[in-house]
Amino acid sequence: MAKRRPLSDKRRPIQRKVSTPIMPHAKPRLVVIDTDPGIDDAIGILLALVAPEFSIAGITTVAGNIGIGTTTRNAGRLLAFAGRDDIPVFTGAAVPLSRPGPEPLNLHGVDGIGGVPLPPPARGPEAAPAVEWLAELLLKEPAGTIDILALGPLTNLAQLVLDHPDAAQRVGRIIAMGGAIHERGNVGPRSEFNLWADPEAAATVVASGLPLVLVPLDVTRRVRASREFTETLSKSGKPAAAMVAHLIESYFEAATHQESRPLHDPCVMLYALAPELFRIEELRLSVDVGNAENAGALTVDANGFPVQVALGVDAPAVLDLLSRQLIAH
Repeated sequence: MAKRRPLSDKRRPIQRKVSTPIMPHAKPRLVVIDTDPGIDDAIGILLALVAPEFSIAGITTVAGNIGIGTTTRNAGRLLAFAGRDDIPVFTGAAVPLSRPGPEPLNLHGVDGIGGVPLPPPARGPEAAPAVEWLAELLLKEPAGTIDILALGPLTNLAQLVLDHPDAAQRVGRIIAMGGAIHERGNVGPRSEFNLWADPEAAATVVASGLPLVLVPLDVTRRVRASREFTETLSKSGKPAAAMVAHLIESYFEAATHQESRPLHDPCVMLYALAPELFRIEELRLSVDVGNAENAGALTVDANGFPVQVALGVDAPAVLDLLSRQLIAH
């Protein structure tokens, strides 16, 4: 992945905040995690599992980093590790809306999770398809009370919009990792993997009018862990913290590197926990749904759809928050 900084971050740096206190909500926010685990997905899921600010209604899976069978199994393995088999897993889309699925990413290993040892799932996925369950949940709970934390391709959410528009309109907000604005893409000149994997789905969600916060590469590439960071987690004595350290260690490109690959997906949970650590701008965006090298690319376009986009981050502060959440719980 390219490592140049976007001009927008140079012009408008985020002011450093030190040790932002962990302030649990009076009532945890009900969330659904839509995911394709994935090393960085796993880190985000483990953070959500320990954070008292979240009440996880369920996990829906999607093919992305690797095939749907493996992403679904990995979600169950993470829940088994955390002792949270009370949280159901629902199998979602195995392929994009209207094009062939991407090849698995070698970055995440053959098991999709970097070979990090995890127990087998304590329970299998539910019989109900992910989108059907999500629609029923949204219609059952008060409108606006469920947030969706989206860590993979947006196929499930697009299918919800297309097949169950009344239920989709009851979503509180979607916080999704995806896209690139000023940064170069990671699968094409302007394309980021999650949106590139299913451009039609991304275009459907962006155009849906649902409250959407997009966390693109412009932010996630700023959030990288150090060897000192993983050592602190490893020595904490907390199982989730030690597991996150193990996962991050598999995310260093070489033994000599002192900085990990970007922690993309945990930024979704970190934004939900502390939005004040991010700089948000409303941009009007369109999604390239062609078949050329810029499939899935985002364009700032006067005729596009309004989206809240994170364009800056206080990276030391969000890493500090990640560490303290994992060690505190």
